[in-house]
Amino acid sequence: MKKAKIIINATNLTRMVLALAAVLSLVAILLVVSRQGKTEYAESAESKTVVVVAAGDTLSELLLAQGLNHNDVNTIAAALKKDADITTLRAERDKLEFVRLDDNGPVSKIVVVPSPWKQVELTCDNTGNWNCNVMDVERDTRAVFKRGEILDGDSFYLAGQRAGIPAGILIDVYDLLAFEMDFERDVRAGQKFWVMYEENFSDGKKVDNGHVLAVSFEALRGNVKMFRFKKSDGTYGYYDENGNGAIKSLKRTPINNAKITSKFSRNRKHPVLGYTRAHKGVDFRASTGTPIPAAGAGRVIARSYNKGHGNFVKIRHNGSFETLYAHMSKFAKGVNVGTTVKQGQTIGYVGSTGYSTGPHLHYEIIKDGVHVNPMTVKLPAISNLGKDDKKKFIEYRKILEQGMEQLEKSPNMYIQL
Repeated sequence: MKKAKIIINATNLTRMVLALAAVLSLVAILLVVSRQGKTEYAESAESKTVVVVAAGDTLSELLLAQGLNHNDVNTIAAALKKDADITTLRAERDKLEFVRLDDNGPVSKIVVVPSPWKQVELTCDNTGNWNCNVMDVERDTRAVFKRGEILDGDSFYLAGQRAGIPAGILIDVYDLLAFEMDFERDVRAGQKFWVMYEENFSDGKKVDNGHVLAVSFEALRGNVKMFRFKKSDGTYGYYDENGNGAIKSLKRTPINNAKITSKFSRNRKHPVLGYTRAHKGVDFRASTGTPIPAAGAGRVIARSYNKGHGNFVKIRHNGSFETLYAHMSKFAKGVNVGTTVKQGQTIGYVGSTGYSTGPHLHYEIIKDGVHVNPMTVKLPAISNLGKDDKKKFIEYRKILEQGMEQLEKSPNMYIQL
């Protein structure tokens, strides 16, 4: 795979633009550079034994089986807890590498790999003491670009899979776009979208996906674009093309990819009661037991039961907005009146309690004491960029867009970050 190398550095954007232009002009003749991570050891005469932790294994048993004594076991366990924050081993996930100077020698080094990006080395010195050293494994992070189109009968998820976007990235995109659009009403054949995201490699092999860097979707109410940007204070956020906060304080659709079965209406015939009255929220079809996430951060002000809503939770988000979630099968553990919840935190589970004809989530947004349509109400952004950060963001966005243009022309390329 060929690559265009872009090093993003907010302190030297002018130089980056010139470098980007030079790289893009030569990219057709660039060769793939294989980067070598820190997890590869140089060949030597050492004897190595790799043990993958199995169900029921304990650290003590694994160490004793390699000839270590009980004093070594206690010292190693204490070092792992103190210096590496490792207290337990995970079956089928963690592995230990025992190193000896020769086949018959004692263990002189133990390597623990608790994750693809972390490595812990325990070495025994001449006095018999064990020392613990935690190392981060170098990531080879690449930005890739995928473009797709909604076809007849498609959902966004199916179209995204066809475009080659990984499932985990699609879920992240859902979470981002749910602040601006309704995947039930806003998805139509012919709409186009693109996603730029990170892929993390080690020793030339892909390990996992990283963050969504940018996303665009041709929604019915206008093209939605979001870009990930690091602010001067070191924190990250998502912003629109002009540097305004793209993450809203509330989500229009709390449950991703749920089908709307009943819209907000001032005049609807109730399916259970049989007479006409206002439907003050939106109903989302979902299976019983589906987790219900909080649409925004706030404080639980009601957790109760009534005939109409069944089991319901009400959250106050600020001085203007409240949300209500009804017909729950049960409440999430630890969610009580007065509980502070984060955006996306599970507060309950879909059910059909109260006046309901089947399992679904009834979702309401109340603004200044008045029920509003969750699909159309203007929602406030959590934060916008300051003047200096906004200027840097605009320059960064232009560089990113230039990279995406090149990637679109050459789908097999990637940007080295």
